[in-house]
Amino acid sequence: MSEIFTRNILYWGEKSQNKLLNSHVAVFGLGGVGGYCAEALARSGIGELTLIDFDTVSESNINRQIVALNSTVNKKKTCLFEKRLKDINPDIKLNLIDDFYIKDFDFSGIDFVSDAIDTMRSKINLLVKCYENKIPVISSMGAGNRIEPDKLYISDISEIHDKKAPFVSNIIYQLEKYGIKSGISVVASDEKPFSQEKLSEVEKITTQTGEEIEFNKIIPSSTPFVAPASGLFMASYIVKSLIK
Repeated sequence: MSEIFTRNILYWGEKSQNKLLNSHVAVFGLGGVGGYCAEALARSGIGELTLIDFDTVSESNINRQIVALNSTVNKKKTCLFEKRLKDINPDIKLNLIDDFYIKDFDFSGIDFVSDAIDTMRSKINLLVKCYENKIPVISSMGAGNRIEPDKLYISDISEIHDKKAPFVSNIIYQLEKYGIKSGISVVASDEKPFSQEKLSEVEKITTQTGEEIEFNKIIPSSTPFVAPASGLFMASYIVKSLIK
């Protein structure tokens, strides 16, 4: 057992550390939430991570994303995380998918999924697939437009306190079409969303298979606090679930 994880072992023991070493987690989205989740999982000693993200770092990411620096602008997030996580744990196995969300993703061998996707259609598709395939998943229910990390909490989707928040209500509405009302863990917030103004842009993406996707993307306000905290909440929940 690498000395890297000795402090982990002091808390949860060598047996649990070995369980993490033999676990495989997929992280969908490497932004403010997913990036911190992926790093915390690597520092916890997860043996294998599959990282899915099509994007590059932009200047607007620098205020909250862990790999976003002036020196990394325009660089692929998957490549940046490969270098960073290998520097944390040289023995970690990384599967990099530099693409938009993949509808036919192979869940075989995946022990847990972290959903940090911020586009509605892809998020719903992922959650439905996890539910149908009985893959444990924890989903971020929106970290944008907030400043208070102490208002975050983890619950089943059926027990979200404020089901009327626009992002949350849309997800609940779409999942109910598939008969899903519970059985999905989430990180949600009791803080009322706020932004000085509403911005949106049309995003056009060409996937690795050549499929062209165009959608209207709402740009939320984002602070340096809530997205990272959400990612850490998710990683903590995943680790605790794996080692029980």
